[in-house]
Amino acid sequence: MSELPRTLLPALSSPPGDRLEVVSAWDDATPYQSWRPQILVPATFRPAEPSRVYAVVNQKGGAGKTTTTVELAAAWAAQGLRVRVIDADHQEAALSAWLLPQYPEGAPRHSLRSVFFDECSLLEATYPTLYEGIDIVPSGLDLVRVEYERPIGAEHTLANALAAEAQQHGGPLYDVTLIDSAPSLGLVTVSVLTAGDQALVPLGVGGLDMKGMASLHRTITVVQQKNNPKLDVGAVFLTAWDKSGFARQLAAKVSEDYPEAAIVPIRRSVRAAEAPIAEQPVRLYAPESTAAADYAQGASIVLTGRDAA
Repeated sequence: MSELPRTLLPALSSPPGDRLEVVSAWDDATPYQSWRPQILVPATFRPAEPSRVYAVVNQKGGAGKTTTTVELAAAWAAQGLRVRVIDADHQEAALSAWLLPQYPEGAPRHSLRSVFFDECSLLEATYPTLYEGIDIVPSGLDLVRVEYERPIGAEHTLANALAAEAQQHGGPLYDVTLIDSAPSLGLVTVSVLTAGDQALVPLGVGGLDMKGMASLHRTITVVQQKNNPKLDVGAVFLTAWDKSGFARQLAAKVSEDYPEAAIVPIRRSVRAAEAPIAEQPVRLYAPESTAAADYAQGASIVLTGRDAA
């Protein structure tokens, strides 16, 4: 495949009225009729140290992990940062099918599976996408081999690969690394959490999503105790958000479970749901959508702790 011109991701110019209010605490006494979606950034919130590695995790499918990964990457690339996304989900409709890797002609094609089986370095498995500032480590169905062949040291593969790369090149090659995990809590996901500075949790506004948080919380706790004591939950993205009493209840529960995390509602958008089919970030496909604006705000807060207008 010959290298195609890379698209520069645009800045957004959403009207001030479309921006979410940022608060340090929710007012539970606000009547339902007056209630509006707000981004919660508690006083205890601390952004991850540079160069940041974020694990995007949730064991439940359909929570918006891949969309969250793509939109955060697009937002940071639009700010001029160099972003690498790692596809740690073996499903065919995951990240690699959205941000198409541009493979060089005549060269072997590597993937994240290749890294787990010591066939190449992480950098050798990294390819440009069609978007300026975003590179990708792709995956495919063969990544599932890691789960049943269980190569030695698999839990630490990603952390070791990132450390070895930084040591070889005198520091991290990317400003931000985002790792999109599978909707499971298997060996690859444990490796993702072991490599992460912070976990970012997309959470659908539904009862099953709320129940699934308990299993994820247990896994994060175990990884903290055994593999990665620095790991914490940096932010929870409430995806496909609609105004409802349950959405309010869920947001309150999440803020209790993760009192140091930012809570970012992502308002429901039909146009945003079409973006994967067009193989474009929502920021490019539907820049006027509320989802694009909400992810842009969330990206600024997650990275710096501040809402950049």
